[in-house]
Amino acid sequence: MKARLQVHITPDDVGRRVSVRSRLSAAPGEPSTTDTVGRLLAWTDDELRIERRDGTVASVPVTSLLAGKVLPEQPPRHG
Repeated sequence: MKARLQVHITPDDVGRRVSVRSRLSAAPGEPSTTDTVGRLLAWTDDELRIERRDGTVASVPVTSLLAGKVLPEQPPRHG
């Protein structure tokens, strides 16, 4: 049984922590999807901008979205 991928996030979720799966234009034999987890900074007609925990910002084309969901906030890191 195959799981159905669904996008359960919208532009209204800007500012929230999300996980998205998107399609890559990968070479044969390489992974064809990737997951990005972090704070949704922006959602335009063309792309989502997601800040990862390490501070880097990923740009995800809207047309490549396969799935997405809002995640609970992470507890503070100790150390």
